[in-house]
Amino acid sequence: MQMTLKRTILTQASTVGKLSINGKFFCYTIEDRITLQKIDANSAIPAGTYAVIINESPRFKRKMPRLLDVPDFTGILIHWGNKAGDTEGCILVGNTVSKNFIGNSRATFNKIYKRIDDALAQGPVTITIS
Repeated sequence: MQMTLKRTILTQASTVGKLSINGKFFCYTIEDRITLQKIDANSAIPAGTYAVIINESPRFKRKMPRLLDVPDFTGILIHWGNKAGDTEGCILVGNTVSKNFIGNSRATFNKIYKRIDDALAQGPVTITIS
């Protein structure tokens, strides 16, 4: 499965994007703002293509989608939350969007988790961020 995250709205507070699965729009995303130099837990990850797995998150105490081999970052997850302050560098998902905010995040997370989990049973999953 191929996920694509197109960053569309860049503000001083956040980065909002549109996530597609196999070329079809799936949900909105919110990340930290893009910075020239990494600021721990306050910077969006670099654009690129990353493998996605599901494994146990020590923070959430449950299995979560995790991006692998993100340069200068560790523990990058796809999870729920509504604003950049909830991310700590991760990608948050939701199905409504407004300035610096996404909504219906937990329901959207549950749907994308199932899609990723089902796809991993068939083969690799990647996300391309631009």
